[in-house]
Amino acid sequence: MDIKKELPEIFSSFSEARKNGFIKAKELKEKNRPLVGTFCSYMPQEIAMAAGAAVVSLCSTSDETIEEAENYLPKNLCPLIKSSYGFAKTDKCPYFYFSDLIVGETTCDGKKKMYEYLGEFKPVHVMQLPNTQIGENSFKLWKDEIIRLKEKIEDMFDIEIKEEDIKRAILLKNRERQAIKDFYSLGKLKPSALTGMDILNVVNGATFKFNKEESIDEISDLTEKIIKSYKEGKRLPEKPRILITGCPIGGAADKVVKAVEKNGAYVVAFENCTVSKANELLVDENKDVFDALTEKYLAIGCSCMTPNKNRLETLKDMMREYKVDGVIDVILQACHTYAVESFSIKRFVNSNGIPYIPVEIDYSQSNLGQLNTRIGAFIEML
Repeated sequence: MDIKKELPEIFSSFSEARKNGFIKAKELKEKNRPLVGTFCSYMPQEIAMAAGAAVVSLCSTSDETIEEAENYLPKNLCPLIKSSYGFAKTDKCPYFYFSDLIVGETTCDGKKKMYEYLGEFKPVHVMQLPNTQIGENSFKLWKDEIIRLKEKIEDMFDIEIKEEDIKRAILLKNRERQAIKDFYSLGKLKPSALTGMDILNVVNGATFKFNKEESIDEISDLTEKIIKSYKEGKRLPEKPRILITGCPIGGAADKVVKAVEKNGAYVVAFENCTVSKANELLVDENKDVFDALTEKYLAIGCSCMTPNKNRLETLKDMMREYKVDGVIDVILQACHTYAVESFSIKRFVNSNGIPYIPVEIDYSQSNLGQLNTRIGAFIEML
């Protein structure tokens, strides 16, 4: 990273990473390096990395192709599923086009069925996730699924993935997670050092950088630069501090973050797939590789799990460490598990003395006025 760049320019470079990554993906294919597309934080990236493959997120968060997707999928389906399928079906997502293998997971009934349609024009491998994190049977099932993924990748790319390869991938991925975690943990600073959009742009952008060593250096340098500026007195004004929880956020869904920061507050913490769920826990580097990967990925606090105690524990820690004044629960339209779980999240957050509001959204930009009014009223209450 060019340390002479100013912070806004650096943040902008990360926000452009998804678009710039299209060219990088094409270059990977020209070098015959495999590309594995994924839709979820549950997918153990270390297995693909151990095979020398690059991994890229295929979740689409734009309403651009939803109308096309609704020719095949129900209108009252989650916008993330419709958008993702629409971009794949219309060939408007270069990452999907260049992916050699798509790895799905059974976190959601809608996605499970959507994968069947994707399989009609792309190789798809679906990992069968248990419904609970509790018990030996769940652990064994997920471990077997990770091993089955390894065997699928070996067979597809005609290679052998050795334990040493997986260990190296674990070490590298842990270093990347730690660098990202060190960066978004800057949200703990009070007064704030950076906005929620800055945090989101960098963490989102990092997922589209295929050279992990380079990405780790860039994020670490950025973190150091922000800390240096903060110590020199460059801080944001004091405003209410918001934690966002719930469904994946980014793209069109970042309208919630923009509404928060337009109406007089800062998003300082993200308890969702994009940020903390994917990076908060590291893989134990001293255990059997498959046991360690199973332990890490099965511990993700997603609403598809019952009970979902890990989400509550993470929320409790984050509300305290980030000194939040309010919690906004982002629920994508028709995401039933997060919608049903919102009652227990409200009860838990309120029991810790923190105000809470659920916000159900789709990817349309037509409801921005209503969203701003509701979030503005919540912040005014704080």
